[in-house]
Amino acid sequence: MKKALLSLGAFVAVLVAAVLIMQATITGPAQPGAAPSATPSAATVLPVTTNPITATGTKTGLTITDVMAENNVDPTTKAALADRLQFTLTNTSTAPMTGLEVYYTMKDTTTGTTESYYQKLDGLTLTPGQATTIYFDNGTGTGHYPENKYSLYRSSANEVKISIEAAASGYAPAQGTATKAQGTGEKTD
Repeated sequence: MKKALLSLGAFVAVLVAAVLIMQATITGPAQPGAAPSATPSAATVLPVTTNPITATGTKTGLTITDVMAENNVDPTTKAALADRLQFTLTNTSTAPMTGLEVYYTMKDTTTGTTESYYQKLDGLTLTPGQATTIYFDNGTGTGHYPENKYSLYRSSANEVKISIEAAASGYAPAQGTATKAQGTGEKTD
């Protein structure tokens, strides 16, 4: 009886060790002090040195309107929003627009420092007559895209001018501009 219990105990110990080894192989070794993340982190947004948009289309129909970098409002409810780069893209053509992308440059008007960013608007199709507001705010949901929280827009105490170019496959690019006045800090106005 003692031998049977000893053998059963050894079997259980080997089985537990095998399960632990298998878990470590599948999930990787545990990191001391590391806690599992409750939510995925926001995408890292880094400046780009050149404009990757190579739009050669000439058809008209893509427009940028309601460009804001401060004193933002929700286009539907008209409620005040925290400051962010925000604009509306509209398709005034008779065909759907795909392959949408945005390139924007921030310029500190005091120091002359510039910083540029590029974002593919993956999954966005503008149907004829559709207007969609784009937010660079690290938010979630339709129309929300990542931003660099250390950008000139967020860190410069000087006035910052923002030039925006949006493009869609086969269409001429659209342009827009916004200005952030002196001061820093995101706020709801």
